[in-house]
Amino acid sequence: MGMRVHGKLTGLGVAAAALTAIAAAGGMTGTAHAATANPTATSAAHSAARVASVVAPAWTAPRNTLKEGDSGSAVKTLQRRLNSLKYYAGSADGKFGSDTVEAVWAFQEVQGLSVDGVVGPQTWRALEHPKSPKPRNPKVATRIEVNLGMRVLVLYHNHRIELISHVSSGGGYYFCNPGGGCAYATTPTGTYHTTVYMPGWVTVPLGKMYNPVFFIGTAYAIHGDTDVPVNPVSHGCVRVPMDIADFFHQLVKTPGTEVIVYN
Repeated sequence: MGMRVHGKLTGLGVAAAALTAIAAAGGMTGTAHAATANPTATSAAHSAARVASVVAPAWTAPRNTLKEGDSGSAVKTLQRRLNSLKYYAGSADGKFGSDTVEAVWAFQEVQGLSVDGVVGPQTWRALEHPKSPKPRNPKVATRIEVNLGMRVLVLYHNHRIELISHVSSGGGYYFCNPGGGCAYATTPTGTYHTTVYMPGWVTVPLGKMYNPVFFIGTAYAIHGDTDVPVNPVSHGCVRVPMDIADFFHQLVKTPGTEVIVYN
């Protein structure tokens, strides 16, 4: 298995940088706080905001079809929109690369669209009026929900969606472990909790995993991999794209964050 890391964010502070990119894409800037020191200015700002909420037009999507390899302002618009909706598409650099493809997959999966990574009329319309993932256990404020049928991971923090990622889980095939024993490649469903995080590439009997966050002892993990296709192909772990694996471990508590895996 190759060790190609195509994520843009590495080293310390990747989680903060990633969330800053998402916040910026959503139009969150420091200017909104400028009026807080002056009550009159605050009142005026609130009045202006109320007016703006009435007259501001809805987000309007470009109409040209986009796919991997494309570049330009429409791609940048796409990346900013995906980031604002918590589908991490990497930095809004106007280049439709693998990070953006994987974010489009996740968006299409949640919207119930054909998962092809191509942004055409249906995907653009869904981006204008997106559906949120249906929560599995909204009573738990901070949790990870892995929908195996939809092939999506959703991270909630204080009841708010912080990240939505495409995943590839157990492929259902029959295999034999080099250390002994054979089984079908399935990802166990149920409610678990993160146990331990191991940094970098970790070698296990069945191969390598990048930045694994384990949720069943040290047997099953959410981890990065160079191969995270649309279909389930893993031995049983939950694979996430490499760019997300770069910072995912910094967004969760180990041990302790609840992990819900379901079909």
